[in-house]
Amino acid sequence: MIQVQAFARYRGLLGFQAEAFPLPEPPTLEALLAHPRLAPLPADALLAVNQSFAPRTAPLRDGDEVALMPPVSGG
Repeated sequence: MIQVQAFARYRGLLGFQAEAFPLPEPPTLEALLAHPRLAPLPADALLAVNQSFAPRTAPLRDGDEVALMPPVSGG
């Protein structure tokens, strides 16, 4: 299983703060993001695997933690 955590406005958008998802096939972040529960996630979301920012092509292993964060802007 992959533990997915949604931060900030993504909690309301996705309807959860933390939820477990089955390891996708192929085991990549991109395949996980194709899950119907994650479909509302915007393309510009920041993604992290095990507390390190990761590209959508990053591999996943059973037990990984994925964080979904909105982009940060400042002024």
